[in-house]
Amino acid sequence: MPSLCAEGPLEAVAREAREALGADTIRKCLIFAPDALGAHVWPVRRNQYQSISQHAPVRVDLCSVIPPKTPACFASMFTGAQPADHGIREYTRPVLECDTLFDVLLHAGHRVAIVAVRDSSIDLIFRNREMDYYCEENDAAVWQRALELFPADRHDVIVAYQQEYDDTLHVTEPYSAACLEAVANHVDSFNTLAAATARHWQDHHHAVIFAPDHGAHTDPETGRGDHGLNIPDDMLLYHWYGVWAGKT
Repeated sequence: MPSLCAEGPLEAVAREAREALGADTIRKCLIFAPDALGAHVWPVRRNQYQSISQHAPVRVDLCSVIPPKTPACFASMFTGAQPADHGIREYTRPVLECDTLFDVLLHAGHRVAIVAVRDSSIDLIFRNREMDYYCEENDAAVWQRALELFPADRHDVIVAYQQEYDDTLHVTEPYSAACLEAVANHVDSFNTLAAATARHWQDHHHAVIFAPDHGAHTDPETGRGDHGLNIPDDMLLYHWYGVWAGKT
């Protein structure tokens, strides 16, 4: 684990891994990271989150960090540390110099790729490491690039970040028709990528993770979506995990 990590493994996920793999270990992993898809959105999109569970059946209820801002959240997700410890305590986007999950993976000899929209937080704060960074123009390009990485088989861990829902809620509100379409697009992207892991990684023990960073609320003054407050809509999250056995 990263040196600043303050928590142990999620027991429900560890149990799933033990049941699927016994004493073996996960060899490959897809982490799909959609921005702002907190627990607030799923009651109106229940059928879509049920489709996520086909690939990642273990749902874990989580709480974001304070402040629930994208760089602080992703820094905590990939270090296991609170903002006071990793240093991103507001909407700033420095390159993290502390130990991260990526550093641990690289030290263990794993090959890592981050595929993200150019100049997004997740594209910027994990730089300066010996891994591959794919900076794309939009979510569709992220999806396409990530799909291309599977048959190439150059990576053990692929992180794919998309941001349509977050972009849209800031100019409309979290439950607008455009936002709900963005939710559907994210779920479709995840399901396609997860299906690709089943095809291309079928010989390997692998994991599939759906991991958003925070939620959102409607600002009563502007009528538009926002996030950053210590309130349930901004803080509560669902993450989904699937562990699948291959030959090795």
